[in-house]
Amino acid sequence: MKSRANFLGHPLHPILIPFPLAFLTGALAFDAAGWCWTRPDWWSVGYYLAIAGVVMGLVAAVPGLIDYFAVVPPNSSAKQRATKHMLVNLAALALFAFSWLLRGDPSAAPDGLTLGVQVLGLVLLTSGGWMGGTLVYRNVIGVDHRYAHAGKWREERVEDTPGAPVTVGKADELKVNQMKLLHVGSRRIVLGRTEQGYVAFDDRCTHKGGPLSDGVMICGTVQCPWHGSQFDTATGAVKAGPAGDSIATYRVEQHGDELRLRL
Repeated sequence: MKSRANFLGHPLHPILIPFPLAFLTGALAFDAAGWCWTRPDWWSVGYYLAIAGVVMGLVAAVPGLIDYFAVVPPNSSAKQRATKHMLVNLAALALFAFSWLLRGDPSAAPDGLTLGVQVLGLVLLTSGGWMGGTLVYRNVIGVDHRYAHAGKWREERVEDTPGAPVTVGKADELKVNQMKLLHVGSRRIVLGRTEQGYVAFDDRCTHKGGPLSDGVMICGTVQCPWHGSQFDTATGAVKAGPAGDSIATYRVEQHGDELRLRL
């Protein structure tokens, strides 16, 4: 089994985000003030701030792209929101880059078109920031909010052998009410331990695609962290909405100190 990176998000992403926001907002502020009061030194500052903001925006996009492919659950409302977040932010960076090209020279005064492009870019940047905040607080992407005694986050990739049981862990690696996320081929499956033994079920909530492995499991019930849907981990049945469809469950067998999963 191969250990995987932490599901909770790239640590550099929240650190880098303030830089493009500050630089690009400052670019518009200095350009607008320099244009109003005819201050060439101010619009020169705006020129260089626009360059710095675009560069730092692209740098901040790298850990964001890692989170997009490695952290945000596929086939979920968060994936749709993250896609819009990415496209809006890239469009904002493109507009500020275009405004820089319109200027051509730091000594050139920004005209109305340049300022208008920057205003539109800042509107998109603000919209992208709002969507990013929604991803953090509503979809809990990048936030370590695990419940008491949930244990350290565990995520592993295992080989999928058709027609044969798959070894997914040791019998003593999880305590009661702890879970870990398994990547079995293209599937995301949660392995959990209840008072009655080990259980396995799909990671995807049937409501909006929330990651059940990032939720809470108590007394054989798992709760989605997004909207609170609850499922029986043994049968997959819905115990509380808003989800209406059950989740798939899988058989877990213990052979010595090994846990094996039958798909």
